[in-house]
Amino acid sequence: MLKTRVDKWLWAVRIFKSRTIATDHCKSGKVSVNGHKMKPSGTITINDQVSVQKNGYTFIFQVVKLLEKRVSAPIAQEAYKDLTPEEELNKYESWYIGKGKSEIRDRGAGRPTKKERRDLDIFKDDYYFPD
Repeated sequence: MLKTRVDKWLWAVRIFKSRTIATDHCKSGKVSVNGHKMKPSGTITINDQVSVQKNGYTFIFQVVKLLEKRVSAPIAQEAYKDLTPEEELNKYESWYIGKGKSEIRDRGAGRPTKKERRDLDIFKDDYYFPD
């Protein structure tokens, strides 16, 4: 039966930007396979369920194909099936709303001062999180 290192697979299918980041997540206990926390050198096989805690969200993937080298995004998406619960995806979507564009300032106005920045933060907090 074929096996691949967990950190290599996570990096190869583009869950993490670098293999070092994938290794660090494994070392800190944020990656589990079939319910067991994995070390970076732990191995996975086809049909294993990989759970990754990343940026406050828990993503769940089922291994469809084993990869050892990083591939393009379309090929990488064929290597796993996303089993992340709908609530978790909605949590991400609700956080992302309003984060797409930055504020627009008049040309030549320069960067905001500390006071202007604080006022903007207070305004955005009141707008996005009303009491």
